[in-house]
Amino acid sequence: MTEYPNLLSPLDLGFTKLRNRVLMGSMHTGLEDRASRFPQLAEYYAERARGGVGLIVTGGFAPNRTGWLLPLASKLSTSAEAKQHQLLTSAVHAEGGKIALQILHAGRYAYHPLSVSASSRKAPINPFRPRALTAYGVHRTIRAFADCAALGRDAGYDGVEIMGSEGYLINQFLAERTNRRTDAWGGTAAKRRRFAVEIVRRTREKVGPDFIIVYRLSMLDLVEGGQSWDDVVALAREVEAAGATIINTGIGWHEARVPTIVTSVPRGAFTWVTGKLKPHVSVPVVTSNRINLPHVAEQALADGDADLVSMARPLLADPDWIHKAETGRADEINTCIACNQACLDHAFSRKPVSCMVNPRAGHETTLNLLPARRAKRIAVVGAGPAGLATATALGERGHDVELFEADDEIGGQFGIAQRIPGKEEFAETIRYYLRRLEVTGVKVRLGTRATATDLTGFDEVVLATGVTPRVPALPGIDHPKVLSYVDVVRHGKPVGERVAVIGAGGIGVDVSEFLAHSSSPALDRDAWMAEWGVTDPALAPGGLAKPKPEPSPRQVYLLQRKKSPIGAGLGKTSGWVHRAALRAKDVEKISGVSYDRIDDAGLHVTVDGKPRLLEVDTVVVCAGQESVRELAGALGDVPVHLVGGADQARELDAKRAIDQGTRLAAVL
Repeated sequence: MTEYPNLLSPLDLGFTKLRNRVLMGSMHTGLEDRASRFPQLAEYYAERARGGVGLIVTGGFAPNRTGWLLPLASKLSTSAEAKQHQLLTSAVHAEGGKIALQILHAGRYAYHPLSVSASSRKAPINPFRPRALTAYGVHRTIRAFADCAALGRDAGYDGVEIMGSEGYLINQFLAERTNRRTDAWGGTAAKRRRFAVEIVRRTREKVGPDFIIVYRLSMLDLVEGGQSWDDVVALAREVEAAGATIINTGIGWHEARVPTIVTSVPRGAFTWVTGKLKPHVSVPVVTSNRINLPHVAEQALADGDADLVSMARPLLADPDWIHKAETGRADEINTCIACNQACLDHAFSRKPVSCMVNPRAGHETTLNLLPARRAKRIAVVGAGPAGLATATALGERGHDVELFEADDEIGGQFGIAQRIPGKEEFAETIRYYLRRLEVTGVKVRLGTRATATDLTGFDEVVLATGVTPRVPALPGIDHPKVLSYVDVVRHGKPVGERVAVIGAGGIGVDVSEFLAHSSSPALDRDAWMAEWGVTDPALAPGGLAKPKPEPSPRQVYLLQRKKSPIGAGLGKTSGWVHRAALRAKDVEKISGVSYDRIDDAGLHVTVDGKPRLLEVDTVVVCAGQESVRELAGALGDVPVHLVGGADQARELDAKRAIDQGTRLAAVL
């Protein structure tokens, strides 16, 4: 018997069978863009196939040059390119898996001057204005999709996914927002649907009956001028009739101002919309977005919302996700916390994709934790992200590891982060490492502030002692109304109704959100939907409603010395969410501040040469950190290694810390 009978049951498609209900959703890794990187990409896919994925969908490949995401980016339009893809399909098939090629035409999201779209309407997130496809260009593009699918079949793929959502070209034809045509491809909803339907029909004709065609359908556009629910249902029925084998769920356009995949989005936030479509079609449907744990996936299937679940980032975080669920080891899953720091932030910055909690993702051929040639006795001091990554990786390699932690619990800065509204998922990483410490046999000494004497006799010492909050030299900094972010978030010290936050880096933004929320919408789907303006698409086109955020329980001022906009340095794909949340809570952001003093009246500052008094009850200091590494000079001849905040205190960076610790452990 299994805890996940629906999730782990096979799916018979008639001409082929999937071994379970997990579809590895498409994610562009950056390895797709050059054939020279295909050996790395092949191992990346093979590792997920070994882990038990039912169907892998590749990152997007354009069917022609106008469809490139970037100049010279991934494309499949020639037989020579198809031959190169055989390396990918063979690697997956050797592990008993199945793989589908995603065909993605970027349309007006293409970051180059060759871009085309339904109409010549520039995307707000792209400087390039597309040219409108001519009628001949429309037919040629439809043919390019079908030809690409046929080449994919020649390359050994088991199917294709036609990308019809997220605001890419097909979606641009579907929505009145971007399709202002008056010919056979626009003007009415039926004509706007014709482009998508013809692509599926021509593709089915080209590949034959025994080939998987997944159609990625935008069920919630979440933009003004999006599709009505009747349009969505009609499209689903028509693409099924045209030959789609499976319909996958797409949520939101890239230009939408509603978050869809960041950590503050509730788990399974959109399964309901897949469930709303399911009765209208007879082919299997896939639900997606923020499904990261087996019980969440199982519940969606058990509730009848879908026939399969799509997960991309969770399989970056743990390629053995499915095998762990199958073998009763769900507590060992390295859970995706939807931080986006090493995956989507990298993708949109043109860097190879990896994973914050799993630095091996995308580096499977170069970063491996092989058994140590000689087991060493190694001490790791500090059980924050860097220390936990180092200790468990060392333990996995067979070293005798002892982990010292001054607090009574592990987690370090993650122990603080998990208390921020919308960042509760960080607790899953702590849970993972607690179990990982047991599995790898690391000896843990909590409540022990390691001394040089404690570290005597070890072959190597790793200092992951982290940081301490910096105390600025400011008159009145010792006033009773002054607290550090650790006092407020971790220790729950009371704050007043008017609060000034000094320092607007990532911690300052997090603390401001903490202070501006009385509860976390991420824990309540209905509250989150109201907060961001998401509604039933039958009530409003695209599922977009007026946001109704709960008012902040206090007045918050967020200040920084720099004159640049507050939050400008946050993550590319999540920073806008934090900035929008602060606006919704009426947090006053003040840049270019000189701090004068703190007294009974409040915080005295100078802004643009003018003095200003903020009459606050509490001042929370988030003015940076300093490394804690005093032990480094007290250990004599013992080799000492610094990782994480102990090495670099600048803007806390768990991505760097976990990667650094893992890479150190791989070579010790």
